Amino acid sequence: MKRLLPVAGLVVAILVVLLAAYELTFKDREVSPHLTPSSPIAVIGTGSEAVAVAADGSLLRWFPLPEDNSLPRLPLEEAPKGDRLAGPMLEQARVLGAAPAELRRHVESSHYGESGVDVVLDGGIELRFGDDSQAARKWKAAAAVLANPEVEALDYVDLHAPGRPAVYGSGHSLPPAP
Repeated sequence: MKRLLPVAGLVVAILVVLLAAYELTFKDREVSPHLTPSSPIAVIGTGSEAVAVAADGSLLRWFPLPEDNSLPRLPLEEAPKGDRLAGPMLEQARVLGAAPAELRRHVESSHYGESGVDVVLDGGIELRFGDDSQAARKWKAAAAVLANPEVEALDYVDLHAPGRPAVYGSGHSLPPAP
């Protein structure tokens, strides 16, 4: 009987601590639902089988696609079975989702090449992002290069190091200014 008293005291102490934690953190707190709508940033497939994709890689099977086919295409013939993209396709979705509105309308397609995520603009210029890290910063660097009046034509922009984008070639004209 003497051994049970210290164990019972320990159990009571633990219960008191748990009750105090509940009182301080959860009691009288309201939980309200918060819905963040997903916007399509790309499409997989064509025709009636086409599926919209959100910036976080979610497949928006329910979302009606724009009739003007203005979304860039990801290089898949059909959408994966699950609800989300993974691997290189997810990286591409994240990069496309970070595109500023002014440049998004000029994005033609995306693919995963030797250098990682590559985005092709409607004038044929390729933006080489590498991975999806710092995607917004890389888009800003791309916008700065494309807005530079000294650059009149190029083939691709290497954005692996967004603080030092590198411009190569002179074969494609820049997209028109917004």
